[in-house]
Amino acid sequence: MQRRHLLQAASAASVFPGLALADDKYPNKTISWICPYGAGGNADLRSRQLAKLMGEILGQSIIVDNKAGAGGNIGTEAIAKAKLDGYTIGMGNFAPLAVNHALFKKLNFDPTNDITPIALIERGPLILMVPADSPYKSVKDVVAAAKAAPGKLSYASGGIGGTHHLSGALFEFAAGIDMIHVPYKSGAAGTNDLMGGQVQMMFEQMYTAMPAMKGGRLRGLAITSKTRSPLLPDLPTMGEQGFPAVEVLNWQGLIGPKGLPPDILKALNAACNKALQDPDVREKMLGQGMEIGGGTPEQFAALIKAESPRWGKVVRDAKIEPE
Repeated sequence: MQRRHLLQAASAASVFPGLALADDKYPNKTISWICPYGAGGNADLRSRQLAKLMGEILGQSIIVDNKAGAGGNIGTEAIAKAKLDGYTIGMGNFAPLAVNHALFKKLNFDPTNDITPIALIERGPLILMVPADSPYKSVKDVVAAAKAAPGKLSYASGGIGGTHHLSGALFEFAAGIDMIHVPYKSGAAGTNDLMGGQVQMMFEQMYTAMPAMKGGRLRGLAITSKTRSPLLPDLPTMGEQGFPAVEVLNWQGLIGPKGLPPDILKALNAACNKALQDPDVREKMLGQGMEIGGGTPEQFAALIKAESPRWGKVVRDAKIEPE
């Protein structure tokens, strides 16, 4: 009898490599949450908020491990190549999952076939901003100036291939204009130079743009969502300004390696959905203009599948290459 149970356990282990014996309830040890970006940014802060709550829900500690570099590729690769035991999960972001396949000549992971989407966490729009003393009062003003002087106006970004950059590239295509892209090491650095007048404009994340706008240092011209934000009801959309194609939402969600056992995937998805109902987290996210995620793994997978070809085309058409 004992030998038969051992054989059954061995058989289960062969089906789900790295999975603990069936008698061990998941999770029974600390979980590692990889964030593919550095400390202090939104991906890191949201990782820490959700990891704490999900750890309480699952009854085990979840420790955030920042593995930054290569546009998010290093950390995402670490998640993709982790054991299929549910003890290494992480943040899956817009660029590594929907952009970098077209941006980099070689990736050591396949965003489509090497990861398991667990749950969308959030998504949110960007705002086209100019300095407070800028002569441009509308998107049409920017387009007119850019057409009058091709290759003269500049827009900042937090780095090549991110949503700041791609929003600008998409705007150039939609408006038929030619501008200069000025990449910085971070969105904050780009915003600082925008305030100082070194660049003329920038598509910035809403949660970063709002304080600068309310402080009177920057002016918002349009938001990249389909509808206006209740936080900024007087700010028109890019569509209202005549450019509906410039609809951009930055997003991130929880992912794991491909082939997570169904029971572990179900447990992680349920914990993430429950964490997103926390009143404090919801207040923080909604106050930043973010749309709260949640839902099924299949819904998050569908978002990734829809976004990947769209942004791959923008990268190829604009001939964007990594630094």
